[in-house]
Amino acid sequence: MRYCNRCVTPDTRPHIVFNEEGVCDACITSNKKNEGIDWDTRRKKLEEVLDKYRSKEPSRHDCIVPVSGGKDSTYQVYTLRNEFNMNPLAVTFAQCSITELGQHNLQSLKDIGVDHILYTPNPRIYRKLFKEGFVRVGDPCWACHAGIHTTPIQIAVKFNIPLLVYGENSQMEYGGPADSRDISTTDRRWLEEYGLSGNRLDSMVNGDIPLCELKPYIYPSDQEIKRVGITAIALGYYIKWDARKHLDIALTKTNFKQSEEPYEGSWLTYENLDGKFVGFHDYTMYLKYGFGRATTQASIDVRNDRLTRAEAVEIVKKYDGIFPQKYFKEFLDFVEMDEEEFWEVCDSFVNKKIFERDKDGKWIKKMEFRIS
Repeated sequence: MRYCNRCVTPDTRPHIVFNEEGVCDACITSNKKNEGIDWDTRRKKLEEVLDKYRSKEPSRHDCIVPVSGGKDSTYQVYTLRNEFNMNPLAVTFAQCSITELGQHNLQSLKDIGVDHILYTPNPRIYRKLFKEGFVRVGDPCWACHAGIHTTPIQIAVKFNIPLLVYGENSQMEYGGPADSRDISTTDRRWLEEYGLSGNRLDSMVNGDIPLCELKPYIYPSDQEIKRVGITAIALGYYIKWDARKHLDIALTKTNFKQSEEPYEGSWLTYENLDGKFVGFHDYTMYLKYGFGRATTQASIDVRNDRLTRAEAVEIVKKYDGIFPQKYFKEFLDFVEMDEEEFWEVCDSFVNKKIFERDKDGKWIKKMEFRIS
C-alpha cells in the first residue's frame, strides 16, 4: 500500500492510477483543472446545452436536478435557477434515516424556489436491500447509491424531461480511468461500473427480495431513454468544482446550516449532514481499502492548496477509521442484527494485506502501511 506523493490518497482506492512519479490521477486532473482547462469556454458550452433543452412548454420543467439538500446540490439548484434562469425540478430519493439538520437543509434548498419530488421507496424492501448491501458487498448505503441514480431518470422519462443535471464528475474529482475523467455525461454504464460497488441489481434478487418489488432501482430501458432523448450531464465538467465555494454560496444565499460538530471520522462540519448511517459506509470502506472519509476530504484540500501534505497526514492519522458510535444502536435495530453479527460482517470485509489484529483482537494497520 503506497500513497500519492502529493496528496494522501492510497493506491488501494478503487480505479485510482498513479504515474511514474507516484502522483495519483486525481492530483493530475486537479492540475489540469487549475491550469489546463478554459472554463470560460466550457461555461459557454453549458449555456448552449441549457438553451438547447430549455422547455418551450410552460407545463414542463427545463431539467431535473437530483438533490440531497447538501451544500453541493444546493449550489447546483441555486446556480441553475439564478445564474442560468433555468426552471429545474428537484428530485430526492428518500434516505432511510435522515437527520433533523438534513431535513432543514433540504427545505432550505426548496426555498430557493423550485418544485420538488421526494421519492420514498417501500420501506420494508429498502430495509432488506440496506441489510443485503451491508452483508453482500460491505456497503449499507448500496440502495441509496442505486436509487439516487435510477429514480431521477425514471421521473425524467415519466415527465418527458430530457435533461438531468448532476453535480461533480466523481472520476475527475477523486480519480479514475481516463475515459471517464473527461466526460460531460453519465449513463447506465457509469452507474453499473462506479455507482453500485460492483454489485448489479439482479444480484440482490432472492426469495425475500423479488424483482417486482425493486421498481425504484431499475434503470429505464434503452427504448425509453431514446424516446425521451435523455441526456445526463455533470455540472462539474462545465464549471470548476470547488466544495468550499459551494459552501459559501449555500451559507450566504440560502438558509443552509452546518453541523455544530463533525461526524465521526471527519473534521469537517459541512459534509454528510443528512444521513445518520453514512459513517458505517465509511467504516467498512476503511476496512476494505485502508482509508476513510478523512483521507478523501484531506486530499481534496491538499489539491486546492488549503492543506499541506504534512497537515493532511496528521488529519488522516487522527480521524480515519474512527468507529461511528453515535447511531450504532439505531443502525443495529434497522438491520435487525446484534453486535456479534455486525462485527462478523465487518470482519468478513477486512483487507488482511493492510490490517492485522492487535493483542486485544482489534484490527489495526500493519506498520509498513502507516503514513510517514
